[in-house]
Amino acid sequence: MRTWRGKFVFLLVVYFAGFATAIYTLAPVPENRTRNKSYASSVFKSDGFAQSFNSAMHKCVDFGKDVACRTGKLIKQKYDDRRRSK
Repeated sequence: MRTWRGKFVFLLVVYFAGFATAIYTLAPVPENRTRNKSYASSVFKSDGFAQSFNSAMHKCVDFGKDVACRTGKLIKQKYDDRRRSK
């Protein structure tokens, strides 16, 4: 059985590999590329994707903040109820 340190290191490797893959995928393409004749259309497609991805990530972050605040209030309320009942 693996220790928690081994699991943590494995998790970090997987996390940073995913992050590096995302950076590589979303990185801009050099302009002097001659093979791709439809470079302008691919740039607009990637810009649209980046904008939609950005707005979706902001929605997810806002949803997470909202849920975290509601959960914190619920936990505080339950804690206060238990303190009063003792």
